[in-house]
Amino acid sequence: MIYRKTTRAIQVTVTPMYLEEQSSPDENRYVWAYHICIENTGAETVQLRSRYWHITDANGKVHEVRGAGVVGEQPVLRPREAFEYTSGTPLETASGIMVGSYQMQAEDGERFDVAIPAFALDSPDQQVMIH
Repeated sequence: MIYRKTTRAIQVTVTPMYLEEQSSPDENRYVWAYHICIENTGAETVQLRSRYWHITDANGKVHEVRGAGVVGEQPVLRPREAFEYTSGTPLETASGIMVGSYQMQAEDGERFDVAIPAFALDSPDQQVMIH
């Protein structure tokens, strides 16, 4: 499934993937990769300065991540340019959800947040319960 959200002409597209070969359900270890494309559809040049993630597993356990840039970079996005990267996260449960934001900086120094759409982390090991 693909998730997409646009804030102030910055479009963020997320594609999560379950990594079965790195996961060990018997040890409560489930690992996902997520591919992100950040596209500047606007007229101003911006730089990605920092990231924030709010990760929640199926038990409600929350893990927050804050840091400079993404994958060691603080990319500059001119109009019609995009930056793509892949990262990952482990969970102790077979499903969870991630949501977050990037802090961007415009050429005039203004900083603003760009929303990362909430996306599901669902493994094939997840038990579906019908209520």
